Amino acid sequence: MGAEAFGRPVVIDLGLGRGVPETYERPRGHTVPQWFAPVVLAVLLLLSSSASAAPLKPPFTALLRVPLGPADPYLVTAAGRLLTQTNGLITAYDLGTGTLRWQAGQSTPVYRLRTGEGLVLMQPWTTAGAADGTSAISVTTGAKIWDNPRSVITFAGSDQLLAVTGTRSLSGSNRRVQGLIEVLDPATGEARWQVRVPSTAVVLGVPGPAGSGARMLMVRDDRTARLYDLADGRQMNVRSLPAANYGPENPSVADGTVLLRHPGPSGMEVSAYDPATLRELWTKPAEGTFEVRSCGLLACFLGQDGVRAVEPATGDTRWVRAGWQSVTERGDTLLAYPDTDISRPVGLVDSRTGRMLVDLAGWLPMAGANGSGELLVTREVPAGARTMVAVADRAAGRLRPIALLPAGTGDCEAAPGRLVCRANSGELVVWAYDETAGAG
Repeated sequence: MGAEAFGRPVVIDLGLGRGVPETYERPRGHTVPQWFAPVVLAVLLLLSSSASAAPLKPPFTALLRVPLGPADPYLVTAAGRLLTQTNGLITAYDLGTGTLRWQAGQSTPVYRLRTGEGLVLMQPWTTAGAADGTSAISVTTGAKIWDNPRSVITFAGSDQLLAVTGTRSLSGSNRRVQGLIEVLDPATGEARWQVRVPSTAVVLGVPGPAGSGARMLMVRDDRTARLYDLADGRQMNVRSLPAANYGPENPSVADGTVLLRHPGPSGMEVSAYDPATLRELWTKPAEGTFEVRSCGLLACFLGQDGVRAVEPATGDTRWVRAGWQSVTERGDTLLAYPDTDISRPVGLVDSRTGRMLVDLAGWLPMAGANGSGELLVTREVPAGARTMVAVADRAAGRLRPIALLPAGTGDCEAAPGRLVCRANSGELVVWAYDETAGAG
């Protein structure tokens, strides 16, 4: 090889099989789609937020479980206490926390728990159906306050306690009694005043004038109505009333007016009386009416032709619903029942107008209410199946589902933020619930 060969560069062409053109070293376009990076970033952010989020809270959480037989009574009080009785032992729990507050022994079990004037009124029943005295226990502490050898009752329109001798069942708004009636001091159980009934009488509470307390109206079997001041026993007024079937629901009181259903010259009538003076306000025909009851600020005539709501002070008709047979008060609303089945309501109704607020066909109402005073209902399902709980939302005009009740749950009673339910396992379970959880 000559010397000049070492002074020039030597170029060897290897072809495309041994390399790529210079233009291939930096691609002129993207090697992945433009949407790929944003999507990956979004997925990463989603995974990050999901990992840091708290798990969903279950709609029902068991706060308290109490062994309770199917015949054992319980009571939810307005003060947020749960009272139970098992084998004569009374127990009080705080519904807010489930904390045991007190226990008190009671030798004889009772059929149901009743309260009045801050007392639990324990009234055992004998096999003959007669009351065997009454024991008063403090709702706050469980301490026994006093005993009374007779039946101690409360009655509609008043918180006063009456010691009476009953002649029939002590159920119903009014009470048929006989002999001595004593109005008791709840602190001591001693009689504040007393009045003796010559034979038998029906007693009920009626409102007094503004700023005064309730009064007791006693209608004797001779049709004499006597009005007493509950504070001191003074007789305020007396008058004779028409012959009628005086019983647990007759007469009744609606918006402060006394209403009596009675036979008239040409058929059944309803008469209204001023609660302070017992003066007759009006008398209206009421043929086919079998009961008169309070409907909010109105009075409802229940009868063969449906439900008719009238103004208690004047007797003027406000609304009529021919397809209903009965109504019951629930707060400031009514539950309406059809003439085909009085055990299942058709809806929640505005008592002032009779307008349907929420359709409840296929749903069953619970006792009690939620924290807003709204009705809770459960879906009617076959025995053993889980059922849905919902709120009857009056503002929205529809049912607002909460969730399915836990399996094995029976009848329930509502309280603010709580459901108290009997379970198939022989327990009473207090469930804390979240209305915002939605249907489960």
